[in-house]
Amino acid sequence: MLKDPRSHGLWEKTAPQPPATVPLAGAVTADIVVVGAGYTGLSSSLHLAEAGKSVVLLEANEVGFGGAGRNVGLINAGMWVMPDDLPGVLGPVYGERLLDLLGNAPKLVMELIDKHQIACELERNGTLHVAVGADGLKEITDRASQWAARGANVRLLDAAETARRVGSSAYTGSLLDMRAGTLQPLAYARGLAHAAVKAGVALHTSSPVIATERNGNRWTVRTAKGSVTADWIIVSTDAYSTGPWEQVRNEQVHLPYFNLATRPLGDNLRKSILAGREGVWDTKEILSSYRMDQAGRLVFGSVGALRNTGLSVHKGWARRALKKLFPQLGEVEFECEWYGKIGMTDNALPRFHKFADNVVGFSGYNGRGIAPGTVFGRTLARHILGETGEAELPLPLTDPAEPRFRAAKELWYEAGAQVAHFADARF
Repeated sequence: MLKDPRSHGLWEKTAPQPPATVPLAGAVTADIVVVGAGYTGLSSSLHLAEAGKSVVLLEANEVGFGGAGRNVGLINAGMWVMPDDLPGVLGPVYGERLLDLLGNAPKLVMELIDKHQIACELERNGTLHVAVGADGLKEITDRASQWAARGANVRLLDAAETARRVGSSAYTGSLLDMRAGTLQPLAYARGLAHAAVKAGVALHTSSPVIATERNGNRWTVRTAKGSVTADWIIVSTDAYSTGPWEQVRNEQVHLPYFNLATRPLGDNLRKSILAGREGVWDTKEILSSYRMDQAGRLVFGSVGALRNTGLSVHKGWARRALKKLFPQLGEVEFECEWYGKIGMTDNALPRFHKFADNVVGFSGYNGRGIAPGTVFGRTLARHILGETGEAELPLPLTDPAEPRFRAAKELWYEAGAQVAHFADARF
């Protein structure tokens, strides 16, 4: 994307084309202007347009340019925070409300894919959170128990069953979450964009917002060559925010994450590695994730940026790690490589911000963007439509605040991942 093969890699190579768009030009009016064409912006635009509202959606680059087009493609339920811990962080009302919303969020993703016939390689066979060692097994055991107590369709698998499903004996067990699944993330974003345009959304790419101003009861949002005047602004730029809402980016610590895709595997290998097509991630502090795409490519990723010395370090680590996990693979060749930024908040939970009257947004998905972004987009639409009051939202209102030592932490994450991967899996 934007002539950079390491920005979206395999996903750009295999995704259907987005809808045809042009930059915003001239002055237009609408009920709502949405800024950012990731999952939140696309979902909110679609739901608002289907409710009869006029919507202009502005994207600085291309549809799915940020995390929406670069992630692993796991449609997970919930967040990283343990279910029982959420009420302690957010309070009992918001904690349980958020758990309920995000626990059911993958269902909304799959319903939208079915409703709009989005071709995005959807797999509904669940995900596996695989345990490394005794500590990892305790973590997933606790997580399974806490979700099961809330009626979630989850199951704890022993080491033998995990090995059968994954194709590797490296793990002490796993948590199978049947609410979850996998998809081609950029294809999903582009499919939502097609559905939104069909519903009447005016979508403009290459249209970064440079300024906003209040005009009576309405807002005017300006780009280099045009403007939109609307009653509401939805800010859905998240970790890639610039311009008027750079504060959203600044309240998050960027964690780099890369993915590498093998060439399509042969039939025998596909039968021995993730034969059920579940998505996988492990319990290591510097985690790894992997899944199969529809053509049988193994997509393998971890923390780190594929630039400078990180390119050779992380690719070398990935070859060693895959050889240990799946000796049957032999020597691995990678067909595609790409990376992006995960926006991490200080409590690993998303935020709801009211930047001004009628200017709202959710952000801070902490590596869980597909399902939360989709359901938060619908939530914003319902809020603007008057169906959900501010006090009924799944998160309390907070002000953006930059964490201490943000820049230093980002440098440490990128450098630390290189150090860890240089040493890991060598023996």
